[in-house]
Amino acid sequence: MFTSVLMIEKPLTAVDVDFVTTLHGDEGVSFVVLMQPRGDQADVLLRAIDDVAMGELKEAAREGDEPEGKEARPLAEQGLEVSLQALRKAGCEAVGQVVENHPLDMMKTVVDETNADEVIVLTAPHYVEEFFHRDWASRARHKVGVPVLKLFAHNE
Repeated sequence: MFTSVLMIEKPLTAVDVDFVTTLHGDEGVSFVVLMQPRGDQADVLLRAIDDVAMGELKEAAREGDEPEGKEARPLAEQGLEVSLQALRKAGCEAVGQVVENHPLDMMKTVVDETNADEVIVLTAPHYVEEFFHRDWASRARHKVGVPVLKLFAHNE
């Protein structure tokens, strides 16, 4: 069984589930999903710049209205549960948790404890952070000790 640590920031869509569950062909996959609630890891200004870069001007104007930190936790828990159910329905083993503190520390711990084969970071594009190699995938490559795959989440 192949073990993947899957870092997400939004619930998985059907396309995302199909994408990550078919990466290894017919080999069985076990997922440990880490849901990062919206919080201090990404500055509001950086998110707004990303929205503008993607042509989503209305989203950029609403960045400050989205719940963050403790207020975002219930949404993250709900999104995690939806994602776990979708992965299980696709025939995979799946467990997970909401990340309270720094996501890279938790990722490293989970990789070590589960003897994970890889890390998949599935997020929306974050152009500013990616340009400066400050996104989760770039930073994880120097920390977790297993291959890190960066994928872009799909919208439905």
